[in-house]
Formats: sequence, C-alpha cells, structure tokens
Amino acid sequence: MRDQQVSRLTDISHGPPRERADAARNRSRILTVAAELFSEEGVDSVSLDAIAARAGVGKGTLYRRFGSKAGLAVALLDAQDRELQEKILFGPPPLGPGAGASERVAAFFDGYFDLLDANLELVRLSETTAPGVRYQVGSYRFWQQHLSLLLAEARPGLDAECTAHLLLGMLDADLHHALRESEFSPGRTRGALTETIRRVLAG
Repeated sequence: MRDQQVSRLTDISHGPPRERADAARNRSRILTVAAELFSEEGVDSVSLDAIAARAGVGKGTLYRRFGSKAGLAVALLDAQDRELQEKILFGPPPLGPGAGASERVAAFFDGYFDLLDANLELVRLSETTAPGVRYQVGSYRFWQQHLSLLLAEARPGLDAECTAHLLLGMLDADLHHALRESEFSPGRTRGALTETIRRVLAG
C-alpha cells in the first residue's frame, strides 16, 4: 500500500522534459537574476525589462520562456516545491514515510507553512497567472493527493478528497498576505493552523 502511494505521488511530481544546454543556461541565468532582483527590490517593484537587462537577454526571450512575471515566480518556486516533495516521498519521518498518518499530516502543514512564510509574495504572484491556476499546477495536485491518502488513513469515513482541498485552502497565499496586512504574526497564524489541523485529525 505504501509503495503504491509513493508511486502515485511520484507520477504527479515528475519534472518537465530535459532541455538543450544553451536553453538551460539562459533559463538558469534569468532565474538567478530574477531571484536577486526580487530579494533586493521586492517582487512588486521589479519589471521584466529590468530582469532581461541584467540577465543580458532580450525581453522577447524572457516572455517566450516564462510568459509573465507570474510565470517566473512559478519557475523560481519549482525547486522548493520539489525539495518538499522529495522529503515527503523519501525523507525521514514524520514528514517522510515511517510515521503515523496524523503525524505526517501535521508535519506537511508545518513544512509547507515554512515555504509559504519565506516566499509569500512569490507564491502569491505565482497564483495569479490565470483564474484558478493554483488548483491546476502539478504541485497543488501533489499536495492534495498526499493529504487525501493520509486523511483517509487517519480518519476512516471522512471525505478525505474534499477535506484535503478545504484544508489546503488555509494555505492560500492571498489569505496569508491579508493576515500579515492585518498584523497577524506568522507565529500566531501557524499556531491557529496547527490547532485547526489537530482538531480535524482528532475528530
């Protein structure tokens, strides 16, 4: 059963096709420059023109490759998403295999909160490429499938598939941005999230 779960999640998390060496170098250069500028000036303040100029590529190249600044955000977050996915699939418990289902659910929310808190504006931007895009990307499907499997094990009889979607709604970047703007500290938000998950798991 565990092997089947890992296989299903691995299928969701597999990466894009390999690219030519020159294209990979351009992609890497653009992403490095974008990360630098976002860190220096803030995500909202950086234009695609500025990224293209510092990266030494034409603006058309950047647009063809990423489409928009939101597309750049998606690409920048991809490596972090994959790192978390690898820990879920193959890392030590409780995030990885070997712990109980309830422990793994709690560990996932803690791990994803860390990623969201450190990259809130990038995650928020990545979710604006089109209406509903958050629910279409591979990483979201991975998180939802992972939680569905664990919730079904931890709470038999629960509508695990729907509940996973609803719980992931608590990790929406716009929501967390609004909480920050309302002066809810990350620590307070994490505490409330942890308690909510605990109550769901406890029934």
